[in-house]
Amino acid sequence: MTQVASLVDSHGRVLRDLRVSITDRCNFRCLYCLPETEAAQNFYRGRWANLPHSEPIARKWQPKSKILSFEEIERSVRLAVSLGIQKVRLTGGEPLLRQNVDELVARIARIPGITDLAMTTNGFLFLEKGRALRDAGLRRISFSLDSLDRANFQKMTGRDALAEVLASIKLAQELGMNPVKVNAVVIRGINDHEIEALADYAREHDLAMRFIEFMPLDSARAWLKELVMPGKEILQRLQARHALSPAPRRNPSETAQRWVFPDGRGELGLISPVSEPFCGHCNRLRLTADGKLRTCLFSVVEHDLRSRLRNGASDEDLAAYLQSVVLQKEDRHHIGEPDFVSPERSMSCIGG
Repeated sequence: MTQVASLVDSHGRVLRDLRVSITDRCNFRCLYCLPETEAAQNFYRGRWANLPHSEPIARKWQPKSKILSFEEIERSVRLAVSLGIQKVRLTGGEPLLRQNVDELVARIARIPGITDLAMTTNGFLFLEKGRALRDAGLRRISFSLDSLDRANFQKMTGRDALAEVLASIKLAQELGMNPVKVNAVVIRGINDHEIEALADYAREHDLAMRFIEFMPLDSARAWLKELVMPGKEILQRLQARHALSPAPRRNPSETAQRWVFPDGRGELGLISPVSEPFCGHCNRLRLTADGKLRTCLFSVVEHDLRSRLRNGASDEDLAAYLQSVVLQKEDRHHIGEPDFVSPERSMSCIGG
């Protein structure tokens, strides 16, 4: 199919980045996403007598019949690339829970026009699957690492798996993935005391560390702004320890404000969607595991691509639908504003 039009929203933003969730299931229970462990309950009970929801909504996993097949994902990505998408990131849930995920990576890696194919994972299964993923065409990967303390890691993730994640990060570097990024969601009172240690770890191992503000995407709806450590506060702490220099912005749509160490080893980034929104340059589109298009991480509306994929729509029809959805992309999220409404589904269901 020949398609020359781009995905341009009504605010003039050209979309180049597609996030594809390939499963809504996860083997971790992180405080900021699926706070269903006893440790999570105890933490939040310290602030409320009862959690806002007695029964977490995120356990209602989609049945397999509603999850997009590899063929449907490949077709969707191919169409999006024909309309100007250049970067594709596979997410979850936990993407490595999807069986034969390396086969999907190989399918997507063969699509002409993709300049960057990456994945975000908690890393638990990467030791088992990393080499096959690299051989299939995966070139970049981001790991979640919220703590370097074994007990605190288990409190935050619900899993005693710090050793496996650290080993996975090392393996990714040995496999030549570059850069290897590490994401830490900072929650005040939980892991904010580890900011300096995480930065030191990034420098020691020559990693790109990203500190991310706590966002209102948890299944318990327990988020409060008082738990957010603003990016500027994180940066002040880091600058008090290291002589950091700002890294030049590679493009306006970068979500992270990047900083480098004097010796050029390792990199730190601040992602501050709550305190310093970067919506004006957002160039992302999201596809959920069950085939819904989302034009913003905090959208309250989802657009049904799956039914069109399964009801005989032509490539031309699907391309026109993609363009019509992108035209509806929100100008910004409304976190912290009086009219803010959390998305119905948690981060694990939306895809990061």
